[in-house]
Formats: sequence, structure tokens, C-alpha cells
Amino acid sequence: MSAHGQRGAALLLVLWLVTLLTGLIGAFALIAKVEGLQGRVLHHGVIAAQAARAGLEYAVVRVAEQDPRRAWLADGREYPWRFGEAEVRVRITDEAGKVDLNLADAPLLAALFEGAGAEPWQARRLANAVLDWRDVDPLTQPEGGAEDPDYEAAGLPYGAKDAAFESVAELEQVLGMTPALYAKLEPHLTVYAGRMRPEPAFASAEVLAAMGLDAQQVLARRRAWDPASGLPPPQLDGTPLVAGNTGTYSIESRARLRDGREAILRAVVRSGGNAVPGSAYTPLRWEEGAMPR
Repeated sequence: MSAHGQRGAALLLVLWLVTLLTGLIGAFALIAKVEGLQGRVLHHGVIAAQAARAGLEYAVVRVAEQDPRRAWLADGREYPWRFGEAEVRVRITDEAGKVDLNLADAPLLAALFEGAGAEPWQARRLANAVLDWRDVDPLTQPEGGAEDPDYEAAGLPYGAKDAAFESVAELEQVLGMTPALYAKLEPHLTVYAGRMRPEPAFASAEVLAAMGLDAQQVLARRRAWDPASGLPPPQLDGTPLVAGNTGTYSIESRARLRDGREAILRAVVRSGGNAVPGSAYTPLRWEEGAMPR
């Protein structure tokens, strides 16, 4: 090969190497940028999650506050709070204000189901199916329900549990329950209250209506009362609309950072003497997640 040809080949090789190196550098730069973005998202996610956790911890303290001027009420109202650079919004609901799946009677359950959108006949049938799920006998309720043969006829690989509900999520397995109906009911149900009737002082509008009370009137009176006023707690037809906390709460804590990053923590906790070592409460249910801006 002539000297001219060799120089041309060398030039082509150099150009090819320059192109290759340029591509490698660009690829490394892109990878570094992506990893930097991922790291920032994860970093902010951790910060938001910890702010939400702080909101829950703070709520446990404030709901137990003895000074009525500082105490947070466990009736589902929203409390704003700031933790560092995060804006935190907290809701606390005493579990006593919810309908207990293990103790509520059929009329209360049916009223709640109907209020959530079920047809009257569907609500009654479903309420009796709940009773059949939790009772120990194999007999269907007089007004209908669901025992093992009904589940088999529906093509389900299981029958009625014939034992207490261990979680609200178990309701999804009860014959006749739909995902859409469950999504509406879940915030108003519990397995931790240990009472047949919810406490109106903590109940939501949906639960109050199922109890046959004027929900808007009850909520208006509850929210209008200032614990620091020294005035007696409000009542409705002899029913106290404010009560002492039971120590078992549903808490929702939402933390939002300046860049829009948001974390949500939803938990059911039991405060007091049964808490795990080193903690002021025992978690009974725990759900958390983060949402990008």
C-alpha cells in the first residue's frame, strides 16, 4: 500500500476511534444523568416518607394530650402540621367510630352497604352473608346469606369462614361483595372496635347515616365545639357527640415537599401499655407509599 493510502487508512481509523469515544462518553454522561435523577427521586422519596412517619408519631402524641387547647380530636378532621420543609396533613379516627365487622348486626351492616350504593335487596343479602361468614354454624340466615353450598354454587374454591374476621380486607371474599363497593366501605369498617354500635363522637357521615342519625347536623355540632372553650360537649337528643378516646386509631398522614413529591402513610395503631418495646404504640395495620410529583 502506498504512503498516501496508509495515511488515508490511518485517518479513517482515527476518525472511527473519535466517533467511538464520543459515543462512549455520551453514553456514560446519559447514564450518570439518569442515575443522578433516580438518586434524587429516591432521596426525596425517603424524605417525604419520613415526614409522613413523623406526622403519625406526632399525631399519637397530640391525640393523647391532656391539655384540651392542644389535644387533637380523633373524629376524622384534618390537622395541618409542618415538619422541616414538608407540609404534613394528618387525620385521626378512633376505631370506635367505625362499624365492627365482627359485632355489628345485620340492619346496621345493610344500612351501611345501601348507603355505599348497594341495592336494598343486595345490601340485606350481603349483610346476612357477613353474619354467615363470621358465625360458627353451617346454617344460612333466615333472610338469606351465604354458607358453603352458596360459595360452591358460585364457583368459588372456598366456603364461609365460620370464624371472626381477622382484617377488613377479608370482606372482599364474602359472597356478593364487589371491588367497587368494597372501596367505598373500607374506610368505615374495622375489626378492632369491639362494640356492636359505633360511637357517634368519632363516626363518619356514612356511619352516622347508617345509624339513623342526621349526619350533617352531628358533624356540624361536633366541628363547632372548641375543646378550649370550657363549654360542655355537644349532644344530639341525649347522644354525646364527644367522647373519650379508646386508644386505637386509624391515622392517615400525607407529607408534601416543595418539589411536589408526596408520601402517604395509613396505619391503624393501638397506643398505651400494650405497645411494643421502645414504641408508644403497637401497629395493627401499616400501608405506606410515595407518589412522584
